[in-house]
Amino acid sequence: MGERIKQYRIISNWNLADQVYEMELEGDSSWITHPGQFLNVTIDNAYLKRPISICDWNENGLTIIYKVVGFGTKQMSQKQPGERLECLVGLGNGFTPEVFDEKKVLLVGGGVGVPPLYGLAKTCLKQGKQPVVILGFTSEKDIFYIKKFADLGCDVKLSTNDGSQGVKGFVSDVMVQEGLTNLPYFACGPMPMLKAVWRTSNAPGQLSFEERMGCGFGACMGCSCETISGPKRICKEGPVLSSQEVLWTKD
Repeated sequence: MGERIKQYRIISNWNLADQVYEMELEGDSSWITHPGQFLNVTIDNAYLKRPISICDWNENGLTIIYKVVGFGTKQMSQKQPGERLECLVGLGNGFTPEVFDEKKVLLVGGGVGVPPLYGLAKTCLKQGKQPVVILGFTSEKDIFYIKKFADLGCDVKLSTNDGSQGVKGFVSDVMVQEGLTNLPYFACGPMPMLKAVWRTSNAPGQLSFEERMGCGFGACMGCSCETISGPKRICKEGPVLSSQEVLWTKD
């Protein structure tokens, strides 16, 4: 396990949106093989680490985006440039856009499910695919990264629950209104959003689950999801699962 513990130097840590922060880290990124992988951040005076998805990476380091929701992420938000961050790395399987032959694909993100789609969009573009991106937020104060996706050349759609920007409603509403239900898709966000995307789409897809994790490497079974081939651990066999394999619970 020791070789999977990495130290990163914080380059920047700034407020993107309401309680949402972007942190740029300098250090080893060679373990990242697919967009959608994650790391576990060590929190001072806490037993459990905090799982955070990788937003972007290059040969010098990586970028993460997180939302302050409790003690651990509050501590992260107070970190200053030059400080060190200890992380457990090499986690998660990530998205595999290469399995789809279609050139046009759909990327759907809700809230803090948006960050891993940025690295995914870059990967899709490198593979010659054209991403249509739907970003869903609660309100305009929560919005981030619209321009970043647009600057990549993505076709970006927006929804907010309260209608303060974009389509009033949910990402699934945008899928229907824009006629995007037949595109192979990649989605990351809260469980109700993933289920709505799955129900709305007529195409196969890949779903990245946001689950609370204990160990982060498959030992505790605390983040299991029921699939057609039995329970799969989100931290180990996931966080990305095929849309066709998930067994959804009844409403």
